Amino acid sequence: MSSPYRLAVVGTGGIAHLHAEELRRHCEGRIDLVAAVDPDTDRLDAFRERFGVANGYASIEELLAAETLDLVDLCTPPVAHAPGAIAALEAGVGVVCEKPAALSLAEFDRIAAAAAASTADFALISQHRFGSAAERVRNMMASGVLGKLAVGKCDTLWFRAPEYFAVEWRGRWETEGGGPTMGHGIHQIDTLLSLVGPWSEVVATAHRHRRDTNTEDVSHAIVTLESGASVVITNSLLSPREVSQIRLDFDNATVELDHLYGYGDDHWSIHPLESAAEEIKRAWDGEPRGQASGHGAQFTRIADALDGKTAPPVGIEDARRTLELLAAIYASAFTGARVRAGEIDPTSPFYQRMDGSGAPWPDRK
Repeated sequence: MSSPYRLAVVGTGGIAHLHAEELRRHCEGRIDLVAAVDPDTDRLDAFRERFGVANGYASIEELLAAETLDLVDLCTPPVAHAPGAIAALEAGVGVVCEKPAALSLAEFDRIAAAAAASTADFALISQHRFGSAAERVRNMMASGVLGKLAVGKCDTLWFRAPEYFAVEWRGRWETEGGGPTMGHGIHQIDTLLSLVGPWSEVVATAHRHRRDTNTEDVSHAIVTLESGASVVITNSLLSPREVSQIRLDFDNATVELDHLYGYGDDHWSIHPLESAAEEIKRAWDGEPRGQASGHGAQFTRIADALDGKTAPPVGIEDARRTLELLAAIYASAFTGARVRAGEIDPTSPFYQRMDGSGAPWPDRK
């Protein structure tokens, strides 16, 4: 057996604690958490004590200068994702990055350039891709048993009270990159694209109905896929009964996912036409089964990829496809135009910032 891969966590807030717990639970003996980074000494020391982390640093630059690493796990606020990823890649260290990977397509393409020039790889945390039920749906789609996709919906209906935005970086284009489209709905949108394939165009709206933010608190989008199917997406932080949902209507069956922050097999259901019920039931009752979505599931796949000397999932291409759709939703919402895949290039203001030339409401003070 090879030595465990050496990983350092950058940022020691709440999401870093979740990552560390999942690494301990699913990757013990395969990935060792050897160092942590945070300029807040008290927070860093508390994290190190809780998880038995040997070394701590105030910056990623100090970390990279002092440690021999296989991976850095970026758990900072979004504004620090791109600089951290680029620094690690330039040092030849692999990157695992929380969503969103960058605040804009321009930032992301700088990450992609650093990855192309590096001996190491970039991977985005997209934990909902890795539940067994999602994999089974992808297998059933590939086999043709479900028929072709006609229509779908993808909803992230969450609630964040005004107090949530007291954290300075939240709700600001310059530090979070966007509202629920960018920071919350991205989970379901990424899962959706992993199921249905590439998108071709989008028409969208975005609104700031209630929260005192610079960013939106609600968005709606109608997305046409390359396959010709259409999907309606809603992202909200104003929904007291919180739910995350995907519904896919195929020729032969409806597939539904209904959960909140993570799913198991029981969160999925299938409703076949009577004429196709027997064949679909056999496929639905098959494998794989038993793997819930979650960070541990993806970290296990990352370790498997490193063992096989391949790039970890979810890489540059997949990460960019999702981020480009988010940019297109904002571009359509703020210009009123239909936006096609590939149209947001370096000449577009929405390439540089998710709010482009500015949101259609005043900034908060």
